[in-house]
Amino acid sequence: MGENEWLAERFEEQRTRLKAVAYRMLGSLSEADDAVQEAWVRLNRTDEQIDNLDGWLTTVVARVCLNMLRSRDSRREQAMGPRVPEPIVDPEDGTNPEHEALLAGSVGLALFVVLETLNPAERLAFVLHDVFDVPFDEIAPIVGRSPDAARQLASRARRRVRGAPVPDSDLDTQREVVDAFFAAAREGDFERLLTVLDPDVVLHGDRGALPPGASFEIHGAEAVVRQARMYSRLDLVVRPALVNGAPGVVTTRDGELFSVGGFTVKDGRIVEIDFLADPERLRQVDLTLIED
Repeated sequence: MGENEWLAERFEEQRTRLKAVAYRMLGSLSEADDAVQEAWVRLNRTDEQIDNLDGWLTTVVARVCLNMLRSRDSRREQAMGPRVPEPIVDPEDGTNPEHEALLAGSVGLALFVVLETLNPAERLAFVLHDVFDVPFDEIAPIVGRSPDAARQLASRARRRVRGAPVPDSDLDTQREVVDAFFAAAREGDFERLLTVLDPDVVLHGDRGALPPGASFEIHGAEAVVRQARMYSRLDLVVRPALVNGAPGVVTTRDGELFSVGGFTVKDGRIVEIDFLADPERLRQVDLTLIED
């Protein structure tokens, strides 16, 4: 076996792990694929001696992702409202094995929404150390900080991440709650809607950067019910799905994809709803696994 073939084989062995790193960094499978491909390009171009290929590839992917996050931040300076990441969508009866590997250790879309609030260096330090066990000595040069400073970045991120709601463990129970939500909305029973919503429920809706204010964040059960009442008039077709490993929905309107939504159910009530309705980013969501 030649050196190029050996490198290609070793790279393929690491591809899923590298994609998992990139997805947690970027919240986008399409951008994660781009970051991993860039690592392959750089591997083929390098003439340096690589003693630890796995570590070298992780570092390269992290650097690429960091640059992408910084570029994204500069483009979104004028954007309003929350950014909901591009979700991973599976049939409601089971997650694709590759997706299971990408989502291992995750607590659903709510965690990714919190990750979107971190600055790029905090997100990198947290993802690499807390999720993938990369030492701070290796993280420090990527972010241009000392190991102690990198540790502080991860610590700040960790405090934010602890605020993400942890869903109930039973998927069937979660699905029953989500189904009850949509049944009540469909029937116009908004009093019953209140019974499945936590009083402090949060709804994130991301319709993209334009027009200003199109993306929004709503707090409280009564405010979410008012929003549900408005959407009940849009004649949406709602299809159950797994969204980042938790119960969610794919909605269409006039045969066109309208949104993908994830629900976080805790103690038998919905505590967070995250809807991506940005037409540009919806085009990047892979729905092939749930298409008839």
